[in-house]
Amino acid sequence: MARFGTGGAEFAATVSVVNDSTTFAAEHHGHYNCQMKGGKWKTISSERHFVDRNLEVTTDRVQTPARPDPRAWTIVHRKPAVVIAAMTRDSKLLLIHQERIPIRQAIWEMPSGQVDDHNADQDQFKATALRELREETGYELAPDGQVFSLGCYFSSPGFTDERGYFFLARPVRPCQEGPNCDEGESILDCRQFNVEEIRRMIADNEIRDANTLGICAMLAARGLLSLAPH
Repeated sequence: MARFGTGGAEFAATVSVVNDSTTFAAEHHGHYNCQMKGGKWKTISSERHFVDRNLEVTTDRVQTPARPDPRAWTIVHRKPAVVIAAMTRDSKLLLIHQERIPIRQAIWEMPSGQVDDHNADQDQFKATALRELREETGYELAPDGQVFSLGCYFSSPGFTDERGYFFLARPVRPCQEGPNCDEGESILDCRQFNVEEIRRMIADNEIRDANTLGICAMLAARGLLSLAPH
């Protein structure tokens, strides 16, 4: 097991705890994201209200395994997303400071982005994660670096079928060309933070982005990030 320490905080990394065999759902049903199957779920009807290049809004009548009477639910279908934890050689994590119009705030978060291909496989998800890393932070995977899949999560399952796929990239280094953000993004800053700074920002509610909180929880649960106070 290799250990990387910074300011008393410690990363513990071992291939045995990073499972790189995440299964990605490939089947879709005309929506922006995949519908998970399990039990006797049956869509009785689906009424589309709105659609554009980023999302689709429908009201579905669905028969669930626990309720034989169909239930109507308005759903926002979104493309899947990737979220990447980028770690430097000295064990610091990259965060970007980005303006988010829906909440009228700029917040600290890990790089992320949507995946356009409905049928993307694991390699395509990884490629998208590394592309978003380069575009949003101006960093890239070092020649001796590796990318690990850390599973996925649902961002708000009572509202949307969007899911985010977590990746860890280490070590990363600055690109010669620097960041290259999309026109629709407003990234104000990108900084390196050590583990103790990340822990304090979470505890003080400075990090409030669900993607970032989720991937930090996954890293901590796998023994790759210590969030215990020192």
